[in-house]
Amino acid sequence: MAVIEVEDLWFTYPGSTEPTLRGINLRIEEGDLLAIVGENGAGKTTLAKHFIGLLKPQRGSVKVCGLDVSKAKVSQLARHVGFVFQSPDHQLFSETVEEEVAFAPKNLGYPKEETASRVERVLKRLGLEGFRGRSPLTLSSGERRRVALASILSYDPRVLILDEPTVGQDAAQKRELAHIVKNMVEEGRTVVVITHDMDFVADHISRVVVLSRGRVVADGRAEEILVNEELLKTSSLLPPPSVELSLALARRGLLPSPRLFRDYSLFAKELVEGVLS
Repeated sequence: MAVIEVEDLWFTYPGSTEPTLRGINLRIEEGDLLAIVGENGAGKTTLAKHFIGLLKPQRGSVKVCGLDVSKAKVSQLARHVGFVFQSPDHQLFSETVEEEVAFAPKNLGYPKEETASRVERVLKRLGLEGFRGRSPLTLSSGERRRVALASILSYDPRVLILDEPTVGQDAAQKRELAHIVKNMVEEGRTVVVITHDMDFVADHISRVVVLSRGRVVADGRAEEILVNEELLKTSSLLPPPSVELSLALARRGLLPSPRLFRDYSLFAKELVEGVLS
């Protein structure tokens, strides 16, 4: 079942003579774990803003959870789609972290006890218990990103959109983010990650959509997209180091073909077999 359907979507910002989106067609299914990648200015965030109604199609259509974005209110879409912005300051406004995380479930009518339980669970999960009484704006950039994510997770939307979620996060926080994302997908929810972090994509994402100059130029399994040297080059994308190594070894005949390895013990095994064969 599709939760997001995009058909022939065009969009040009006021004052610009060049479209930012040029005939985008995209179908995102329930339970998808999807990364949207591309160079700066490719249209990634512009596309995602259509999913929550912050931008409206100028041509074509976008449907989210059955709602036509052109007709639906942002408040209607927000019940189904949670968006964590690239700059967390764009969505943080409460006096304390605890109030920020409680805001959405309160406004969606959850009982007081359930709201408190959700807040407690999310604060603990994201390592924010010690910040509950602090103003979000006094926290570091990475901490503010986690508060913004917590404010979305507290009401458990069907679709979660993360814009550059790994910026300012250390390795442990990235692993926790990946764990949260995978849990949501296992529960049948949909997660869309907009990112330049190709390592995160290589390690955790199953489907990759590549945007270039406002068009979808590739859409497929990460195992296929990330080893396509020509595609990455023309889209101004660098392969993650693990893939770069695999490509180099394949060129030297030490691997039968370039591969995306998420299991490094398997990578070592195939490398040894290639050298010894």
